[in-house]
Amino acid sequence: MTRIQIKTAQEIALMRESCRLTSSILDTLEEIIRPGISTEDINSFIHKAITEAGAKPSTLGYKGFTKSCCTSINDVICHGVPSPYVLLSAGDIINVDVTSYKGGFHGDASRMYFVGGEAACSAAARELVRITEDAMYAGIKVVRPGARVGDIGAAIQEFIKETGRPYGIVREYTGHGVGREFHEAPQVVHVGKRGQGDVLKAGMTFTVEPMINAGTHKTELSKVDGWTVRTADGKLSAQWEHTVLVTDTGVELLTDSLKHPRVTA
Repeated sequence: MTRIQIKTAQEIALMRESCRLTSSILDTLEEIIRPGISTEDINSFIHKAITEAGAKPSTLGYKGFTKSCCTSINDVICHGVPSPYVLLSAGDIINVDVTSYKGGFHGDASRMYFVGGEAACSAAARELVRITEDAMYAGIKVVRPGARVGDIGAAIQEFIKETGRPYGIVREYTGHGVGREFHEAPQVVHVGKRGQGDVLKAGMTFTVEPMINAGTHKTELSKVDGWTVRTADGKLSAQWEHTVLVTDTGVELLTDSLKHPRVTA
């Protein structure tokens, strides 16, 4: 990773544009994700939306990745490769990870979707998805100038522990700085100790993207495609992701939903 980049006001304005594009695409996915659609259909939709906006999909060609987004279903933790042979079924949960490169900057975010609607999914799946989203916001909530990167992971870890659920927090795959480069410093691990790690400063931009497993935190990387990461025990996994900006007084969600804005953590 490159060293930590402090963005100028002009660079932040450009990042808002790329992040807003990513958010708008994730909003629109609510309308197309349904039983019977293939993950390749999702990829094609996202590719068209990004390119028609005058941007590029950051994942396409990144270290040999061949698609314009990642689609991770059920026990897939992250980096699922879209395929015309993988069809969504009612009751599935899916994470779609989108990064748009526009104006020289990347905007990175992901969301979970219930295939066939929440009612079609198991209570365990619904709970995992909601707790994972809340864990992400618990981490984002501590972001402010003077805090440390370790505070983010500690807040997520403490939140999960307080739920009393036997969930595992993935260690190997983390949040990261984002800006002119797809992956910059700092690395944002989703477990940690308060008071450790890089000091947060106004103008820093990075992702917070916890991956929470229903069982063990251990992972397995596909030997077939070299990308798809699954839970080691075959249990469900969920992930939510925002690109955030450290402001003078706290934090701004650069990839906040345009349809369902949260605005602040």
